[in-house]
Amino acid sequence: MNRYNRPHQKGRSNPHYAAARRAMVLLVLLIGAIAGWQWLQEHPQHNPLAPLDLRDPPGWATRTKLIALRSDVTECRAVLARSGVAFTALPATGEGECARPDRTRLGDYPLAPDTPAVTCPVAAALELWRRESVAPAARSILGSEIARIEHLGAYSCRRMYGEADGAWSEHATANAIDIAAFVLEDGRRLSVLGDWDGSGEEAAFLRQVRQGACDSFATVLSPDYNAAHADHFHLDQDDRWAGVCR
Repeated sequence: MNRYNRPHQKGRSNPHYAAARRAMVLLVLLIGAIAGWQWLQEHPQHNPLAPLDLRDPPGWATRTKLIALRSDVTECRAVLARSGVAFTALPATGEGECARPDRTRLGDYPLAPDTPAVTCPVAAALELWRRESVAPAARSILGSEIARIEHLGAYSCRRMYGEADGAWSEHATANAIDIAAFVLEDGRRLSVLGDWDGSGEEAAFLRQVRQGACDSFATVLSPDYNAAHADHFHLDQDDRWAGVCR
């Protein structure tokens, strides 16, 4: 029998074999999808559909969820409540470019000399920054807990850099806060102005928390940005400058 007269052989060209192979591939994909969904259920920080909880460790989906809060005050405040964060929603105030429809004051946050009302997205970012960056860095680098975080203010109805014209500052709606120093429970005080350019653990702490702020805020400006920020970190949630971290 020559090769032209051989009977049809079973194998890869068999339609039953091909159908069985497709079914096996689909089964494997289904099992993988079920396992992946179960894993996402157990790791909500990576699940884009899971409600944001600031107590969860940061994951793949955390930043996207934080960004979404910038345009949804109701959901933002729901996130604070869900995360066990004490806060007070204050009445709207102001008008024009300095109108403040979103005034949210954190109730248990170590800001000094006071705890100013900010926008809810800034409040959420402050909480995440404290939990995931400031407190861990203080413990690991400085060997102490944070007692106070000193600020230079949040609300100021003005344009950028106090100019007579130009773009309005995010401070005009308290969508920003300026952080100047950190006081530890052991009594030490680290300031951006006095310790940023050092070479010791104080400078290492400041640089680490500056970088950590970039995971929570849209804009982070430090002494590395310009001389106007030599004495503070400017933190805001302005979408227009999202991704600026210097």
